[in-house]
Amino acid sequence: QTLPAKISAKIINGLGQSPVEVVQGEDLIAIFESESDIINLKPDFTMLGRISMRGICATAPGDNSDFVCRFFAPRLGINEDSVTGSLYCELTPYWANRLKRTVLSAVQLSERGGELVCELRDDRVLINGRAITYMIGEIPGIDS
Repeated sequence: QTLPAKISAKIINGLGQSPVEVVQGEDLIAIFESESDIINLKPDFTMLGRISMRGICATAPGDNSDFVCRFFAPRLGINEDSVTGSLYCELTPYWANRLKRTVLSAVQLSERGGELVCELRDDRVLINGRAITYMIGEIPGIDS
């Protein structure tokens, strides 16, 4: 669940432009008017790191998808995340309510990028997309 939040100078300076709306859940979500707004962000990671949230998301309606986003988490040592699965648990209910649909297409506009299909089903968000394995690890002493 997200709640309305104030559009602060830290958000405007950190993202390089002013969103039309800001909501807050686990992350701060800045809503913009268009996909080009998201593409053209010039994030100041030092400024974004001063916002006391897990991360800052910028999102807008997509040109060829229901919505697009970028996700910044400099406080966690991640300036911009490629594809942030947990973020869609916040974005899907927001966009489902706004667009009056429960199945939505999404694109994360990071350098590597990702395309997802998100479905709001009761109090759950189902996320579907393509992934590649880039690392396999084991934790000693834990049986799988």
